[in-house]
Amino acid sequence: MSEPRVRRAEIAIEQAHVDTVYTRLAELRAQAEAMRTKGYEIGHGAGREAIFEQASMLFERDMMVYHANQTLQTLDAEYEGLVFGRLDHLDNDHIYVGRLGIRDAEFDNLVTDWRAPAAAAFYQATAEEPMDVVRRRVIRCSGQNVLDVDDDVLIADAVPENMQIVGEGALMAALGRSRGEKMRDIVATIQKEQDEVIRAPWRGVTEITGGPGTGKTAVALHRAAYLLYRHRRQLGGAGVLVIGPSGVFTSYISRVLPSMGETNVELRALGEVLDGLEATRQDPAPLAAIKGSLRMRKILLRALRDTPEDAPEDMKMVYRGEVLRLNARELDKVRRKVHTAGGPPNRSRIRAAELLLDALAAKADQHAKDDGRQIDKAELISELGERIEFHRFLVVWWPVLYPAQILRWLGVEKRLAAAAKGLLNRNEISLLAADFADRSRGWTIADVALLDELRVLIGEPPKRRKGRQTIEVNPERGGAPTRPQHYDEYSHVVVDESQDLSPMQWRMVGRRGKYASWTVVGDPVQSSWPDPAEAAMARDQAFGLKTTRRRFTLRTNYRNSAEIFDLAAKVVAGHAEADELPRAVRQTGITPEVRPVEAAGLEAATQAAVKELMGAVEGTVGVITAMDRVPEVEGWLAELSDERLKVVGSLDSKGLEYDAVVLVEPNDLITESTTGRRVLYVALTRATQQLTVLASNPDWIPAA
Repeated sequence: MSEPRVRRAEIAIEQAHVDTVYTRLAELRAQAEAMRTKGYEIGHGAGREAIFEQASMLFERDMMVYHANQTLQTLDAEYEGLVFGRLDHLDNDHIYVGRLGIRDAEFDNLVTDWRAPAAAAFYQATAEEPMDVVRRRVIRCSGQNVLDVDDDVLIADAVPENMQIVGEGALMAALGRSRGEKMRDIVATIQKEQDEVIRAPWRGVTEITGGPGTGKTAVALHRAAYLLYRHRRQLGGAGVLVIGPSGVFTSYISRVLPSMGETNVELRALGEVLDGLEATRQDPAPLAAIKGSLRMRKILLRALRDTPEDAPEDMKMVYRGEVLRLNARELDKVRRKVHTAGGPPNRSRIRAAELLLDALAAKADQHAKDDGRQIDKAELISELGERIEFHRFLVVWWPVLYPAQILRWLGVEKRLAAAAKGLLNRNEISLLAADFADRSRGWTIADVALLDELRVLIGEPPKRRKGRQTIEVNPERGGAPTRPQHYDEYSHVVVDESQDLSPMQWRMVGRRGKYASWTVVGDPVQSSWPDPAEAAMARDQAFGLKTTRRRFTLRTNYRNSAEIFDLAAKVVAGHAEADELPRAVRQTGITPEVRPVEAAGLEAATQAAVKELMGAVEGTVGVITAMDRVPEVEGWLAELSDERLKVVGSLDSKGLEYDAVVLVEPNDLITESTTGRRVLYVALTRATQQLTVLASNPDWIPAA
């Protein structure tokens, strides 16, 4: 039988099984919908039954609806490409591997969940260690239709005569497929080195390092899905937090976990970690370096202990016909005593009141001694402490503080200079004060960590009623959790592009993961943070007392063609050791094009390059430029509006990938960052198929 006929016959065999699976899926969906309908019926028409019985019925209804919605969400999320693999074993048995486990009405296995131990061989078996697998088949589907199959033979001398072998394997075919706006899951093409990371133990800290295109992000997300599947009881309730570098990045990866049925995962960019704030703007590199340094914590602590702007400078109280007065120096002395006690200011007003009354009593006692009299100190404190004018003074003199208020104080250069004495130089003080003084453009991503630090340092304002924090479940939303503000009880935290986190950002992230295990993803060669030693110290503090540490290095670049990566490696060669760079395994024969352009002709050159690449590839085209030029370049391309076309700044391009990339003025990327060539290296490694570089200055390419 010819190879095309064999392939068609094998596709038909797999189509028959896939049809059976989707028929069963429809049955399960109908059962879940019936359960939800029954749940809604419970509790209606309860009449005058006892309150306890009503509450019990409502709880039963909510749980039934909740579980039904969860089931429907999972079934809907896994609908596309539900079955993607098959394993044929030595004992002539076989299993199908897919996005979730499905059994028929008799509980016989139709599909094995890719995260189950029985499916591990789909990713781990090799010709050297076949794990009793004779044939591994990848099944490529679109919806319910089988499009193609590809086989790997792992035990050649055990292939039965009636077993047909087709195809060349799935990975390289998948690498050549065009990219969309969102990252796809890789459940059908996970490689052995990646699978080892995904299935590593959940406790402690798991670090994943590797160069561009090694699949670090995809592996970390699939690890989160695997851990939730294998350790649902330990991890599911408290939830998983995934932190990425930017909103562009989190939007790009947003469909990966839902596509694997995991909805109890919170996805946040660094500018969104603090509840109630969403910052997207990046600071210039010198300013970001100041804000991210641990020096800022000392500056913030000094600033919040300073006298508030509108605080009165003297205090007068009349006691039994005598005026008791505390001047500015005496009030400052009381303020220092309160802060010396070490409590958060917003929780220290009672202590401030006590010390003010003590100071007034001391003043009255001194007056009495001068006149040869005695006073009853306890009586004085009791009487003055109940007066409305005392409490009015206290509210103004010791006001409730807010994080944004403290940072605005530091917009006054004199005030910042006092707080930063011995910590920042004159130029740094001027740069930082000017930034804090102008909030017309909103907060930056680096500001978020400072605001979160201040939130903790000043403490929450006193509350009249202190309620127990709970996680509520809304059955109408399919069980999406509503967590309390500033939630810090996540069971697992994933940090992507970790090499770029500043020390202050590590402190912010660490607060959310103080009870969590961690998956930390990064590549030192791509770092844009200028002081890795300080960041490493803050990172270790964020991990706390977790002693179990494991580190995996991914060394194969699946994203870039070898031609593209050779250019990127040349650019970063002086900033990385040879073993820190991955190996690109795919060749396309298309060399990156470097076009010299005049600065005056850059707009036209960009438009021309974009048009060419839009016609050359079926998928996405990214235009990468310096952060401050993004609006300008977007304006150049406004008439070429297409959903496949994206313009991003250099820092926002991290973690993203496009079929083709136009890189505008590489020297701008070098000069805008304190780690310039590393940032350029990142930008050069975003393209999977074609790369065009437009440069008015050739200095970005190191001399041979």
